[in-house]
Amino acid sequence: MLFSSLSFLYYYFPCVVILYTLTPKAFKNAVLLLSSLAFYAWGEPQYVLIMLVSILFGYIFGILIQHFNEKKRLSKLFLCLSAITSLSALVYFKYADFFIENFSRATGISLNALNLVLPIGISFYTFQILSYTVDIYRGRCEAQKNPINLAVYITFFPQLIAGPIVRYSDIESQLTQRTHSIEKSNTGIKRFIAGLSKKVIFANTFGELCNLFNLSDDKSILFYWLFAFSYMLQIYFDFSGYSDMAIGLGNIFGFKLPENFHYPFCAKSITDFWRRWHISLGTWFRDYVYIPMGGSRCKSSKMFINIFTVWILTGLWHGAEWNFIVWGIYFAVLLCLEKFLFKKYIEKLKVLRHIYVIFFVTLSFVIFSAPSIREIFYHIKTMFGITELPFISPGFIYYLKSFGITLLLGGICSTPLLKIIKRKITSDSKEKIYVTVLENIIILMLLFICTAYLVDGSFNPFLYFRF
Repeated sequence: MLFSSLSFLYYYFPCVVILYTLTPKAFKNAVLLLSSLAFYAWGEPQYVLIMLVSILFGYIFGILIQHFNEKKRLSKLFLCLSAITSLSALVYFKYADFFIENFSRATGISLNALNLVLPIGISFYTFQILSYTVDIYRGRCEAQKNPINLAVYITFFPQLIAGPIVRYSDIESQLTQRTHSIEKSNTGIKRFIAGLSKKVIFANTFGELCNLFNLSDDKSILFYWLFAFSYMLQIYFDFSGYSDMAIGLGNIFGFKLPENFHYPFCAKSITDFWRRWHISLGTWFRDYVYIPMGGSRCKSSKMFINIFTVWILTGLWHGAEWNFIVWGIYFAVLLCLEKFLFKKYIEKLKVLRHIYVIFFVTLSFVIFSAPSIREIFYHIKTMFGITELPFISPGFIYYLKSFGITLLLGGICSTPLLKIIKRKITSDSKEKIYVTVLENIIILMLLFICTAYLVDGSFNPFLYFRF
């Protein structure tokens, strides 16, 4: 079930909120657990058992790790077993066919692909279980004795399918002591509708443009650049929109979920970009892979290995395809170049450093979107005029006119400009009430527009279902 669907907006979600509100405090987590399992089972009932088994292993190993905390060898053994059991399902469903295909190519031995369907959200809830058991081992949190509370943390439907990746230590107290209020719910509803608008109005529109590009026989150099910018904005509004919806829904149920995006296109460097983009994933790899490997506190040669290892794993996390591995290596190279060669020069560039970030990030999404290595090279060569395609084409002009205003609005909405304007206006207390009224009107209008789009049956994919 998609958040950006009529069935969720006007059937599932209202029913869950009503049931949750009427339920006594002692049973609210049970309602959330059952609602989350129903949400997951809506699209993939056959994979609910895999999730429940993963939760059971996480629960058992968490208790064992803490129980044997004084005996480090036993505690570490149970941590390793927890990691193996958590990762085995992810590796099997996500990477088995990738390994089979590449083994067949390398050896010439023909093996049949398993053609497995990737369970939705497995990349997210696997990482949450891993962080939970590792943090218990490190003494950063206590093992959860109540299996329902732990299951709510892992299955919580607002962030189950697209994150953010939540640390157990961040919401441990909220599982039993969270507060509910009209103000929180109001903030959550506004945040949810803002995220829904990002998804339905912007991401879907840019996705439609990308789809038209792929179907077009009238391509040109500028059309390839238009596709690259559109795909970059589609990914941003698609994923950040879902993160906003998750955070908003979390507020409604009394949870404070971590931010996942912070205006990444305003970054001053590629390093800064990754402090702003998919924050929960970046910090997860930093805390559970990069730093344990030695991080930056080691020789330069070891640091190179650490960076490349993390980014190859980051690429693989996004998908079992070579383009994702190349994408990870691409960012590893850029980050190493920044760190060791030209970081101090970038800091002096001011306006140019933003252009530098947008340029290289745009190229990264060309790699990200390509179905094969050959397509990556062809796409990039075309963008730099090294193929037979013309510089401009009627198709480019037509679609630029058709989508130009949306692209401009999308660019503006990907910056903090509107937030800055609002802050300046509301700094005067006399104007604050008018801004609040206007904001509520705009929110209602956005909900109406999104509903109209969905009723119309518009293009409505969700790219992170692939990951």
